[in-house]
Amino acid sequence: MTSQPLRITIWNEFVHEREDPVVGKLYPDGIHGAIAASLREKLGEAAEVSTATQDQPEHGLSAEKLAATDVLYWWGHAAHNDVSDEVVDRVQQRVLEGMGLVVLHSAHDSKIFKRLLGTRCSLRWREVGERERLWITAPGHPLVSGLPSEYIELPHAEMYGEYFDIPQPDDVIFISWFEGGEVFRSGCTFTRGAGKIFYFRPGHETYPIYYDPNIQQVLANAAMWARPSGVTYVGECRNPQESLSPIEKRD
Repeated sequence: MTSQPLRITIWNEFVHEREDPVVGKLYPDGIHGAIAASLREKLGEAAEVSTATQDQPEHGLSAEKLAATDVLYWWGHAAHNDVSDEVVDRVQQRVLEGMGLVVLHSAHDSKIFKRLLGTRCSLRWREVGERERLWITAPGHPLVSGLPSEYIELPHAEMYGEYFDIPQPDDVIFISWFEGGEVFRSGCTFTRGAGKIFYFRPGHETYPIYYDPNIQQVLANAAMWARPSGVTYVGECRNPQESLSPIEKRD
């Protein structure tokens, strides 16, 4: 029997690309479009990739859309507070049920990431376009499969620095070093309910980071790693700290 394609949704607030000509020129189809194109190329028939943006009804994340999503990518920066709490509740519930979530760059400050982690997720930052080296700290992990070196180097990046106010990750996959001397846990995994979460730091809107082949490889790996595990959770999460219990495993 042929396995079903992995159903991926790329969500983007889609603000910078339409308001800043520099960003619009760099990402003419939106950051979500660039990521979707790279995933389609790398995953081929193994995945069905769609996109959603904040300006759509229900932010493009209706109950039906989320029910048909195995892995959700989330990019946000300028409009975190404009995301409906009802939609955040809906996404949280789906993660607890087993949907994978890939949180990108400045989405560390998104409602959904802070809700799932239960902390401020605050950090230090500096935007000067300095060099970044992301060292692999978990060699052999599926998230770094296919990378040709023990690190990824980006010539221009926004600095994110410690302290990063997150709970202890399940695994730290990358630690970044920046020219200014700071370091940062740039690739972290978490488990909430039956869902896997991967936070991946690179991706500032004014740099062509999502066109970098190594970054694209990590994003493709993330889809396969975060896919639902087969554990089914039932019930409704009524507060950010509530966990749901597994009741069965599917074949």
